[in-house]
This record gives sequence, structure tokens and C-alpha cells, in this order.
Amino acid sequence: MPEHRHFIHHKPYGYLCQFVCELPRKKLVGNLYPFPEGTMAIGRLDEQSEGLLLLTTDGQLSEYIRSRKIEKEYYAQVDGLVTDEAIAQLEQGVEIGIRDVKYITLPCKVARLEADPGFAPRTRKIRDDRHGPTSWISIVITEGKYRQVRKMTAAAGFPTLRLVRVRIGRILLGDLAAGEVKELNDLGV
Repeated sequence: MPEHRHFIHHKPYGYLCQFVCELPRKKLVGNLYPFPEGTMAIGRLDEQSEGLLLLTTDGQLSEYIRSRKIEKEYYAQVDGLVTDEAIAQLEQGVEIGIRDVKYITLPCKVARLEADPGFAPRTRKIRDDRHGPTSWISIVITEGKYRQVRKMTAAAGFPTLRLVRVRIGRILLGDLAAGEVKELNDLGV
């Protein structure tokens, strides 16, 4: 039985977490590196989101990492100066819609980042500074609904402008550059 292979990847803005796509001109993560056959993304980031993506050839490991046992941490740049009330609301859980069904998110950890995390500029400008201030927050969740963090911050009154996943379990994005892939012997989440 062949050994499984594991990768960490800094998914750039504008890419889909897929290996094949019927839509023309879509940028796919699978085209950024010669991944072995059978490689799958563990969880997804939408096309506008960036950051840490784990990939593996081990389906059982993929199921475990996507479970609620593993924390996923995101840095979200939000529109406006986030309030203590909004942070408390996010931590307690907010109502979001998933396929036209209302859902209350699980309690999570939220913290205001006192400084810009210093990510490289995105390939597409977020917005002009004339539109007012922005702030950064850290959100740690254990679930992973479709566009969940974006829906959560919008529900609290602070829409997400930029979203970067920085941690899955004990694995950190660190200084991995956008588009860079690193193979690991063990994901050790």
C-alpha cells in the first residue's frame, strides 16, 4: 500500500480549491503544483478567500481534519472599526443562512487584532481608503459552513473585505508565500 502524501499550500486570491473545472478560464489550485494523483483539498476556501489550504491523498485524514475536533483560524479584514458588542455577538453565535435555511453558528473565539497582520498586497485591490476605516479580527471556528465567516461578520454588521485562513489545528500558514506549496511528512494536526 503506498504511503500517503500531505501538502500545505498558501491559496492565492482568485483560485478555486479544485483540480478540474468545466468553467473556462477559472484558475485552479491543482494547476499550481504537480500534485500526485488522488490528492484532495481538505475543506475549501472560496475563490475570494486566501490562506492555508491542506491537501492530502488520505481520505480518512481529510474527514478527521474537517470534523469539529479541529480548530480553523481566520483573519478577517472587516468594513469599519469592529465593536466589542459585535465581537461578543460573534462569539455567542449569529444567525446565518445556509441554502435558504436559517442556522445559528456555534460559539467561537473572536479577538480584535491590534495591528495589520502584514499580508502581501492582494492581486486585486480591496477598496479605496476613502470609503472609511477597516479593522482586522481573528475568528476561530470548529465548523465550516459555506462562506461561514463572511456571513458571520456581515450578520454582526461588519462585512468581510479580505479573509485569510492562518491556522488549521496546529498547522500555521506562517511565512508561506501566496501560491507556495510545501510537502510534509505528516500533517500532525
